[in-house]
Amino acid sequence: MQHRIIHIEAAAPPKPALGEPCNGCGICCLAEPCPVGVLVSRRRHGACKALQWSAALKQYRCGMLEAPLAQLGLARFPSGRPRRLLERGLRAWCRRMIAAGIGCDAEIEPAGPEHPGKP
Repeated sequence: MQHRIIHIEAAAPPKPALGEPCNGCGICCLAEPCPVGVLVSRRRHGACKALQWSAALKQYRCGMLEAPLAQLGLARFPSGRPRRLLERGLRAWCRRMIAAGIGCDAEIEPAGPEHPGKP
């Protein structure tokens, strides 16, 4: 079993059990990018660059669901209907690609002082 250290915000919620709804713990995206994250981050290993911490919500959020054009470097894309349609399409595609709302599929188990009994 491979062990690695990932840095998680102290206020992040604990990882849900497999199949349980996502709670924004961020462990999966901090460990490695999903297929969408690979495209956005341009990397296959390490934390996804699109992952954003929301201090107000005390959870991690996918930047491709929050502000897809900004994540793609297109923040200056002209406003109006074309922008709204493009953002809507990108969000829908990303939700499908990352299986948003389907449930936790991260087989990673956190370990450390806040997870007693685990290695």
